Amino acid sequence: MTVNQGNLWIARAIFDLGGVQFGSFNAGETAVNSPVFVNPRVMFTQPVLLRRIAEIIAAEVAAGQARRRPRYSRFSLVAGVPFGGLQLATAYALQADISLVLVHPVRPGHDGSAIEGQFVDDDHVLILDDLMTGGGSIVRTIDLLTEFNLRVHDVIVLIDREQGGVDRLSRRGVQVTSLLTLRPLVTYGYESGLVPRADYARTMEYLEPGHRRTPDAPSA
Repeated sequence: MTVNQGNLWIARAIFDLGGVQFGSFNAGETAVNSPVFVNPRVMFTQPVLLRRIAEIIAAEVAAGQARRRPRYSRFSLVAGVPFGGLQLATAYALQADISLVLVHPVRPGHDGSAIEGQFVDDDHVLILDDLMTGGGSIVRTIDLLTEFNLRVHDVIVLIDREQGGVDRLSRRGVQVTSLLTLRPLVTYGYESGLVPRADYARTMEYLEPGHRRTPDAPSA
């Protein structure tokens, strides 16, 4: 996994927009009784912030592909994980001038494809998501794309909650890049006087390996 910890402006923006709460939350099956709730989608309500994120992702991808040993596989399509990743994928598609495929579950009793867009067999897709916990939503998106003979090697997420998603996707041969992870986000808030010491300590303890107890179920 690659993480750019220099993107602490993202942390500041989320705090300023009320996207971080402390208490006791169930953020998917792999984040039971979490002391912190993070909603990065509050940033998408501000066009200037969404545009800046898209620009950072485009620069990250361009730099990674320009390396002697490219960090990212070549791709011709981008897709967002429903539902939080859709706005992010659309913004990036506009910034990078790349085609978008829309992935969505087919509702019971309704006909129609789970994917909308123009593609051919073996096209490679870059997946974007706003928040990753255990990686379950990303895995389900990959599975849908695979059903249509599309290939996924790379995922970029805005925030990784550091709760097993990277390892889960790595076992499937998928690389994850995070613009920010939960530890530096909460640490930034604590050092900036935005997070009380008790909430900071509870979150750091919660993120320690072996501390969380999660059910054996697909993760978000």
